[in-house]
Amino acid sequence: MARIVVVGDTHVTTWEAIPAVLRDLMRGADIAVHCGDWVGIQAVEGFLRELPHGIAVHGNSDPVEVRRALPYRQIFEVDGVRIGVTHPAWGREEPPPHMLLPDFPEEQTGKLDILCYGHIHVPMNEVHQGVHFVNGGQGYASFMVPGTYALIETAPGGKFHVSIEEFAPAR
Repeated sequence: MARIVVVGDTHVTTWEAIPAVLRDLMRGADIAVHCGDWVGIQAVEGFLRELPHGIAVHGNSDPVEVRRALPYRQIFEVDGVRIGVTHPAWGREEPPPHMLLPDFPEEQTGKLDILCYGHIHVPMNEVHQGVHFVNGGQGYASFMVPGTYALIETAPGGKFHVSIEEFAPAR
């Protein structure tokens, strides 16, 4: 069994600027996933230094140095569960989640069970076209919006459970 903490959209320049409770949650996970929009390379370096079990992608708000350090998408497997990670660079309106699937062509990447993504700052835990879409929300609390993350718990044989958790109330 594995506990996977999924966060994104932290929008910080340093690792220390991520809320301490969220850093602790990531440290305590078997795998920590960051779905992009860091905005500073020092935040990325801290994540990779402190979380050797971390998986990360860059986002649309990230500067060139972060884009060079991190891929646009990643895929990993744990307990038979195939998980994709990305941060779409959508335009004005966000299309439905299944529009992310072309970034993970099944003939190249294999079929995904879960697709974790950032960008929308809205928690999501839904199934579309046979894929479980997970968005942890935003990695900080703001006016009327709590800080949230997703928790994926896997079990051998491709079994998993996803929940959205709050780590900080809205201000």
